Amino acid sequence: MRVIDREYQEERERRELSPDAAGAADTEGRERSTDPDVLRTDYQRDRDKILHSKSFRRLSHKTQVFLASEGDHFRTRLTHTLEVAQIARTITRALGLNEDLTEAISLGHDLGHTPFGHTGEAALSASLARHRGIDPVSPRAQTLYRHNEQSVRVVERIENGGAGLNLTAEVRDGILNHTGNLRAETLEGRIVGTADRIAYVNHDIDDAIRAGILSETDLPETTHRVLGANHSARIERLVWDMVHTSAATGDIAMSPEVWDAMMELRSFLFANVYTAPVVMAEVDKATHLLSDLFDYYVEHIDEVPEDYRSISEGDDLRAVTDYIAGMTDRYATATYQRLFIPHALSY
Repeated sequence: MRVIDREYQEERERRELSPDAAGAADTEGRERSTDPDVLRTDYQRDRDKILHSKSFRRLSHKTQVFLASEGDHFRTRLTHTLEVAQIARTITRALGLNEDLTEAISLGHDLGHTPFGHTGEAALSASLARHRGIDPVSPRAQTLYRHNEQSVRVVERIENGGAGLNLTAEVRDGILNHTGNLRAETLEGRIVGTADRIAYVNHDIDDAIRAGILSETDLPETTHRVLGANHSARIERLVWDMVHTSAATGDIAMSPEVWDAMMELRSFLFANVYTAPVVMAEVDKATHLLSDLFDYYVEHIDEVPEDYRSISEGDDLRAVTDYIAGMTDRYATATYQRLFIPHALSY
């Protein structure tokens, strides 16, 4: 039986992967140099570092969309992350690119997400704006907290008591540039950015159907025609199209028809799910909860754990932001109850 060590794997990457793949042996490296691992490539080490981090474990108790969902089958930020990794690895493998790099980026891309999903992100941005004297409804205020930037901060500074995870430049770049119109340097990073959309558009529809907010027949007919009539068919179509369009163009892309259909579904979700009354009722509660927590800890900065204060370089708002952003839904709720809800006294 042969030992497949790091050097053998690096050579196999050079021999078998596409010339466009980001080879682990060619990484730009880490901020702090380390001795190479005997068995694992640098991207495999990054994946394992993320997998064993506290921030990754907390994703299991952070909401995706439905803030007060009952039942065990609604997505969490962790299950979303795993679905992104599965979709991204399938695309990466089909294109002959580096699966290890794709998986590491996928597992780390949402480490900076707040409790209560994107509601928490908006609440922290508004709280930061208030304390910095910025109009909370201004465009600038809405960008004060970005989960992708916080994800990079998690892996660079917050984990390991301020030492960070010391990840490779390619993984950090992919984490930072996975959202919106940002563009990662590597093809693997670009795959994660699109796989993220494929995952959340489809699983948010699935969760909304489970919650009774909509039915499959409510979806636009154009998207059924282009992408398919159910969850599985849509993902298969999106992945297949992305693989073949990327192979044909030499960059990560979808055909215009399929991309437009996916974005139509995304717009449909914003209009019919993310702003549905049953969702917004919980959004208002979560916004109030996080705003109150933020104000409390700004006024009681000594109650923010020392780990967060020590890496904030004297910026109290930064320390409070890091602390609250790292909370799970249930920890934030329990903290709010402890601080603001009267408790019965025992005599």
